[in-house]
Amino acid sequence: MQWIEDIAELESIYGTPGSASLNKVADRLTPGYRKWIVASRFCVVSTVGASGTDGSPRGDDGPVVAELDEQTLAMPDWRGNNRMDTLRNIVEDGRISLMFMVPGSNTIVRVNGYARMTVDDNLRARFQFKGRQPRSVIVIRIGEVYTQCARAPMRARLWTSGDESAGLPSAGDILAEMTDGAEGGKPYDDGWLARAKETMW
Repeated sequence: MQWIEDIAELESIYGTPGSASLNKVADRLTPGYRKWIVASRFCVVSTVGASGTDGSPRGDDGPVVAELDEQTLAMPDWRGNNRMDTLRNIVEDGRISLMFMVPGSNTIVRVNGYARMTVDDNLRARFQFKGRQPRSVIVIRIGEVYTQCARAPMRARLWTSGDESAGLPSAGDILAEMTDGAEGGKPYDDGWLARAKETMW
């Protein structure tokens, strides 16, 4: 295997980026980026910490983040599995990247920046939903925001290929595999919707 070991070699293979890929970068929410992010109910959050990297899906019933000012976003941390991989990384390191998606659009908006966590009562109350509040809020200082080219979703036919999940193992199947049948399986899957309904927020 021939590895690429330095940036000069990498650049010699790929060349220089096109002007559009550089000119679209902003250091704050412009009107266009603001409109796009407000429309997004789903994003993927990437962080890094002492234990390694983490990528986590985040979704909400409305906008997945709120704007505090043109350079600051806030994301409520709703109920999850309590692994806290993302949260541990933010406390340890703070570097964060987000990929915002909107169903039907092949455009992805990316934000790179620095995050901190808070349990500020006023900020938590801002996200109250169905009588519940997030346990904490992730506050993201925007370093850069830009659109990602649409080739990857187009290649994957992300929004146009239909449901391709038939025959894939369920979460219960995987849990049963990992625990030699001690947990998971059909009972886990059959009870999932009821559990999710009670613990969504």
